[in-house]
Amino acid sequence: MNSQWRKSTRSGTNGQCVEARYVDHTAQVRDSKDKTGPVLAFSADAWMAFTRGIKTDA
Repeated sequence: MNSQWRKSTRSGTNGQCVEARYVDHTAQVRDSKDKTGPVLAFSADAWMAFTRGIKTDA
C-alpha cells in the first residue's frame, strides 16, 4: 500500500486541500492545512464507493 499523502492534481497551491493515502487497507484523509490534526479513516470499499460517487456526480 502507498502510505505517502497525496492530493488531487486539480488542487491549487493555496494549501487548502484534502490529502489522502492508503495504509493497511484503509483510506486515510486529512486537511492539508493541519498536517498534525485529525485523520479520518475509511475502509477501502467505503472509500471506493465515495470516490465513485463523486466521479458520477461531477
